[in-house]
Amino acid sequence: MLYQQIAQNKRKTIYVLIGFYVLVGLMGAALGYFCYGRATIGIAIAIGVGLFYMLMTLTQSTSIVMSMNNAHPVTEEQAPVLYHVVQDMAMVGKVPMPKVYIIDDPSPNAFATGSDPQHAAVAATTGLLERLNREELEGVIGHEISHIRNYDIRLQSTALALSSAISYLANLGVNSFFWGRVNRDDDDNQSAIIAMIFSILTLILGPLAATLAQMALSRNREYLADAGSVELTRNPQGLIDALRAISDSEPMRNANTSSASLYIADPFKKGSWTHLFDTHPPIEKRIERLEHM
Repeated sequence: MLYQQIAQNKRKTIYVLIGFYVLVGLMGAALGYFCYGRATIGIAIAIGVGLFYMLMTLTQSTSIVMSMNNAHPVTEEQAPVLYHVVQDMAMVGKVPMPKVYIIDDPSPNAFATGSDPQHAAVAATTGLLERLNREELEGVIGHEISHIRNYDIRLQSTALALSSAISYLANLGVNSFFWGRVNRDDDDNQSAIIAMIFSILTLILGPLAATLAQMALSRNREYLADAGSVELTRNPQGLIDALRAISDSEPMRNANTSSASLYIADPFKKGSWTHLFDTHPPIEKRIERLEHM
């Protein structure tokens, strides 16, 4: 059951990423046709913009993310319980020991960040350390180590870069309304009009589709990390109890909105009624899956 879920989630992730790249191509084609009369020009622009955003996002240092969330590094002497749990889970997960950070916040939560396992870091709130016992803490840290081991942080960074590129391309299209676009001889052709309408709709709806895809990717990776935590700890009950404790708590005070999807649970406790824009799957569904393990 566990390995079937891992395989299924990996397939879903591949589909979402393919959708991202297709959407970037469609946005570029729409921009090129709308502004220049040639889709290939826009696709070339989209590729360049996407590569630029990916380079900028993937080279962001861990210290920036930690600073955004008011996290500070700790040593083994300052936080021995957290440090040793991270050390144990990293050893079991066969990844380098991540840097350890603490966030002064009474709400229990945690996240991992970094471009790869060699440059990873784990942060936990003071509320997490105060409310959870060691078994529950191992479940949470096992979840975060799974994110590191599976390169989920790089994956999320890629999704963020592509979403930013899509938003930038959409802005270029909007600005063209004000600055004017290239005049073409086929503007009165019926097929050209249909293509123009399609291009405009793509530029308008593209960012929304990118946001939905990014949220879907985040939710999918949470399920996979939950399964990974069980694989590391051999104890689904620890993570189940931890998720229940996290869900039965107040929102965080110091979390940064742009990094909310990194946390093990939504730090703001704001679920949408459609769940399409949720950064995390419902905790009750995560617990249900864990109980079947």
